[in-house]
Amino acid sequence: MLLCLSSPCYRKERLLHEEKKQQLTGQLADAKELKEHVDRREKLVFGMVSRYLPQDQLQDYQHFVKMKSALIIEQRELEEKIKLGEEQLKCLRESLLLGPSNF
Repeated sequence: MLLCLSSPCYRKERLLHEEKKQQLTGQLADAKELKEHVDRREKLVFGMVSRYLPQDQLQDYQHFVKMKSALIIEQRELEEKIKLGEEQLKCLRESLLLGPSNF
């Protein structure tokens, strides 16, 4: 089947893709700006904390901050996996209720 590039459906789909691309580009720019802000703030906080903590406690603080970030990322990934598993389980239950005769 050939798709006519001038068809209304193709133009509509292309427009939707372009809008989605613009939206994602904007979100990426926002995320980069937010990361830069967080990095600047982290450096400022570290500078302040380094004035008050001895070296060993400062290293503990750095480790804590890195581990907290890593654990938050891991938590989000696990939450996504749980959500996906729940959705798959729901679909499996629904397909079992329908049975093979309804396909």
